[in-house]
Formats: sequence, structure tokens, C-alpha cells
Amino acid sequence: MSKIYFQGTFGAYSHLAALSIDPKSDIVPCKTFDECFLNASKDSTSKIIIPESNRITGNIGIEYLIFKYRLNIYSEYFQKIEHNLLAIPGTKISDIKNVYSHSQALSQCSNFIKSNNLIEHVRADTAGSAEMVSRTNKKENAAIASSLSAKTYKLDLIKKNIENEKGNLTRFLIMGKNILQPEFGSKKYITSFLFKLKSKPAALYQSLGGFAINGVNLTKLQSYPEKNSFDSYFFLCDLDGHIEDSKVKKSLEELGLHCEDFHVLGVFEADKIREK
Repeated sequence: MSKIYFQGTFGAYSHLAALSIDPKSDIVPCKTFDECFLNASKDSTSKIIIPESNRITGNIGIEYLIFKYRLNIYSEYFQKIEHNLLAIPGTKISDIKNVYSHSQALSQCSNFIKSNNLIEHVRADTAGSAEMVSRTNKKENAAIASSLSAKTYKLDLIKKNIENEKGNLTRFLIMGKNILQPEFGSKKYITSFLFKLKSKPAALYQSLGGFAINGVNLTKLQSYPEKNSFDSYFFLCDLDGHIEDSKVKKSLEELGLHCEDFHVLGVFEADKIREK
């Protein structure tokens, strides 16, 4: 049975996403994102599922690990994020004083928290907060987490869908050590890569010219400083298209002339949710 590693504890949104992708696999929790990447880099039969960005709150902050381990991206998956207020059985909203969750979940539910005069407590993750509320067994404590967390830790769903904005999505990347990519066909593809430019004036401007000339659409371009440096940057980039498409190939060849480091992270089908 293949393994899928995720960061957090059972009931986390990453766990929910892993179940949606491959419910038959052995889904294994890790304490940190680094541990996920490390496990997958050692075991070529395993995969990891990592949250990359959220529609409302932006990047999750795992880019340095993508750069460090350079695992192959097999696919993307958009998980709908529905936050719920969870507490021990028999609790009413009026009983609750404290609410525990990840900082992003608290931020995404700020309207509900304020309107109910709840005291926020930041914790490492949503599911871990639910586990803690179950363990302490006090009606004054509640967690913001998934419905899967409620089932996992035998908590009541006191209030469903308490997020400020409906339709919130988190983009997950499914990654692993082996290099796999779909054959070039008529579907919509994304090519993901990282690069580091040669140190010269206007290097970024010059390096991106090939994409404009060839009509290739960049959907993501983010810069990150290299470790222990503020004058050396690498870039993470996604583009619309397959690496075997002649327009994409020409664009990347042009980019390569300006790079001292270039690495393709993956070619994969675009999630159908992008078409909506």
C-alpha cells in the first residue's frame, strides 16, 4: 500500500484532501512540513500532500522546502475550506469563552469570533486544536476545524461554516521523488519550475521576454531569498501549457540563457476547478 504523508494530525484539512485523492492509501501524519518532504525524498513509493496557497490568505510558506528538496509535482488539488466551531458534546455557544485554532483559520472566522466575544488562542494547527479541546473536556473551550476533526475527536458541530467568506479554497500539491508527467495532449496543463538568475542588471526583465514573444501565460511568479542571503533570489513559476508544447519549450530555452540554476518541478493537468 502506498503512503501519503501530510503535515498535522488526523482530521486536518490536509488529511481531508488526502482522503479525497486516494482513500485507499496509507495516510500518515507528520509533525512538520520538513518531515513530510524528508520522508518522501527517502521513499520513492510514497507521496506527500502539501498546502501551497489559500485563496483568501495567500501563500502558506513552503517554498523554501520546494527549493530544498525539489520533489516532482504530480498534480494539484483544490480543497474547499469550511470552518466549523467544535466543542465537547452538550455544549452551547453561550458556554464557550475560548476558541483555539491555526492563525489562518482564526483570521478567516474573525467576524463570527468577534460577534460572539470569544477569546482567540493561536495553535499550530486546526485538528490539533480539536484534539486538545476533546482532551481538556471543558465546555468553555472550542476549536475551529473541519467536520472530519469533529468525527475524529468525538466533538459536536456547534456551528457549521463560520468562515467570513464562502467558497474559500486551499490549493494542495501532490509531490514525490519519482519523475512522472502526462503525455502532451489536448487537455489543459501546468508546467511548474524554479530558477535562479545570473547576477546582472535587468536580468528578470530580460529573462521573461521569451514568454511574451511566444504568447505563454505565466500564472505564478514568486521570488524568495536563498538561505542566509538577501541579495540572491530564486523564483518559483507556473505557466499554462505542457513542456513539450513548442511555444513553452522556446520560452524556457530563452529563460535558460539567463539562469545559473533551472529545475522543472513538474508537468501536470490543471485542476478542473480552474475552468469555473
